[in-house]
Amino acid sequence: MSNRSVISTPAAPAAIGPYSQAIRVDKTVWVSGQIPLDPESMEIVSTDISAQARQVFSNLAAIAEAAGGGLEDAVKINISLTDLADFAAVNQVMAGFFPAPFPARACVEVAALPRAARIEVEMIMVLRATAP
Repeated sequence: MSNRSVISTPAAPAAIGPYSQAIRVDKTVWVSGQIPLDPESMEIVSTDISAQARQVFSNLAAIAEAAGGGLEDAVKINISLTDLADFAAVNQVMAGFFPAPFPARACVEVAALPRAARIEVEMIMVLRATAP
């Protein structure tokens, strides 16, 4: 039988609804969508898309670490943007966080995101055999 556990860390924003930061089952971790909230203030960090993307990827990295891995364990991410004109800026920020080979990815434009965020990213990870 699989081993299901809740992943939670104060280094990433607390859930703002009835969901967990992440759920781990065996070596697979499903990370809930992260918006650019500062984990301490729980406020959006900036209106600038690059600053928002950096915060989102920092939040994902903190959750990945709490799960026993890192962003290099990401196999799939889904990016939601309120404006696809931000695509290139987000790509540039993402390239600084994820090592090659990069995870599979989808990127879509959406009408709106919680707290008027410009970006939200969710992630699926498969932890390496050395992870606890």
